[in-house]
This record gives sequence, structure tokens and C-alpha cells, in this order.
Amino acid sequence: MGAMIEIKNLEKRFGDITAVAGVSFSVERGEVLGFLGPNGAGKSTTMKMLTGFLDPSGGSALVGGHDISSDPMAAKRLLGYLPEGAPLYPDMTPESFLLFIAGIRGFSGEEARRRVADVVAKVSLQGVLRQPIETLSKGFKRRVGLAQAILHDPQVLVLDEPTDGLDPNQKHEVRALIRSMAKDKVIILSTHILEEVEALCTRVIIIAKGRMVIDCKPGELAAKSKWHNAVRIDVERGDAQRVRAGLGEIHASAVEELESRNGCTSYLVSTKDRRPILSEISQRAQAEKWKLDGLHVEHGRLDEVFRELTTAKN
Repeated sequence: MGAMIEIKNLEKRFGDITAVAGVSFSVERGEVLGFLGPNGAGKSTTMKMLTGFLDPSGGSALVGGHDISSDPMAAKRLLGYLPEGAPLYPDMTPESFLLFIAGIRGFSGEEARRRVADVVAKVSLQGVLRQPIETLSKGFKRRVGLAQAILHDPQVLVLDEPTDGLDPNQKHEVRALIRSMAKDKVIILSTHILEEVEALCTRVIIIAKGRMVIDCKPGELAAKSKWHNAVRIDVERGDAQRVRAGLGEIHASAVEELESRNGCTSYLVSTKDRRPILSEISQRAQAEKWKLDGLHVEHGRLDEVFRELTTAKN
């Protein structure tokens, strides 16, 4: 099966400023791609070029084999796009706006009403359907934007910060919706919420200063953390010094004492090669009868890896 999205050497320049510098990647059906980067890295600019909102200065972007520059209508029929800020018509209601979008997408009559009712249920807009959009909260406006993006059941979804402004319950609902759609679509998801990457994405691309710095799976990204396979050990305070001495005998690069809590002293044990050490610590704890309150394995800290990759000097 060929890639639904193919981006090759995509560039965007604004005068002397290069916002996107030769980005290339492809995405196949069934993938949820987390597209990450710090503010100003070129994420939204790349998405706007992919969806036809900006003309590239160089390179190409194909959606379902259709070039977004030379064959935009065919490409856009396959696309659903939620841009940053979710621009909407403030004097319309969600109902009238979504019926308007349905008409633009070629639906009318009962089919248009059915599709609007379907997306309203999916993003939980029933309570504000006839309320002017300008009076809605940021979270509800975001959901209206998401509803218009999925109304025509597109093969490719490009979502720029889809959970921005949502409360925890709303975020859970939107993430569940994205998961339910992921099997049969290509989804590109831009977010600053790294837990969202772990929860939703099958693949991660990070860009910085307009250039790609990594393309991998979320687990591979976490494995680059210096805390990958580190073990947090919580021990009763009365036994802390004895446990600390025993941890020092394990071939570890560092034993760091953490902030104490719940009457316990905590240590974080890590190795230079990030090898698994939980079994070794457990065996020693049993042999020496340490008074433990808990053991926890770190799988890696995405925020730390993100900072390292995006702040490294080029």
C-alpha cells in the first residue's frame, strides 16, 4: 500500500527568513503521526503547506497521489484540517456553520443533516448547537472546528493542537475519537502535550528551526532519555542509609536521592548504558531484606529528550 502523504524537500521562505527548510517524510494509512517542535519551529507552516493554505517556496506535498499545488481540489477532497486557532464565523451557530460546511463538501438535504448530527454527537456539541459561536468557550470552539474537519469522513486528518482549550474530560473524549478513527485514516497530530504523543501516536517527527531532527516511534524516543530503565525505589526512612549503601554497590552511573514523601526516602538509580536493572535491585532487596515501600521503572522522559533535540546547536 502506497503512502497517503508524501512530502519531499518542502520549503517555505518569508523574505530572508526560512521557516521550513527541506522537510521530507511520508505517512501511510493507519499511522498517527505526532508532529512536534517548539514554537516557531515550522510545524504549523508545514501543515498549512500540506493542506494548501500556503504555497511552498520549494519541494512538493502529495495527498493520495495528488499534488496540493498543481491539483489542489483533488487533494483537498481527501483532507480534513483543524488549523491552529480554529477560525470560525462568530455570528453563526454551530448548527448553521456545520450545515454550511456540509454544503461546501457537496452534501445536501437529509445527507447533510445526517452528517451534521453524526459529528455533533461525536464531539458532544448538542448543548450549544443554536448558540452563536462568538459566545462559546475556547473548548467548544475547538470542538466545532474538529467537527467540520471530520464531517466528510476524510481519508487524511491534519489536526493542529486538537485538544487546546479542552478540560481533562473533553481531552479524554477527543483522544478516544482520534483512536477510533485511526485504523482507516492517516492522522497528523501537532501537539505540545507530550502525554498525548504517548497516548495516541504510532510515530513521532520532531522539527526545530525548520528542519527535521528525528523520525521514530514514541518508544524509541523515550529510550533516548537518560532516565530510560532507571528505577525509583521508595524505602522506609529508618532503612534508608543501609539501602543507599547497597545501591552504591550496583554497577550504576548514579544514585540520586529524591524528595522524601509519605514517610519514605526515595532514590533514583540509573545506568550509563540505560540497561534494565529492576531485577538486580529486586534480588538485592530480597536478599538483604530491605524495607521497601515501592519500586517503579522509568520508561524515559519525553520532555527531557524533546529539550535536548530542539535546543542542540546545529
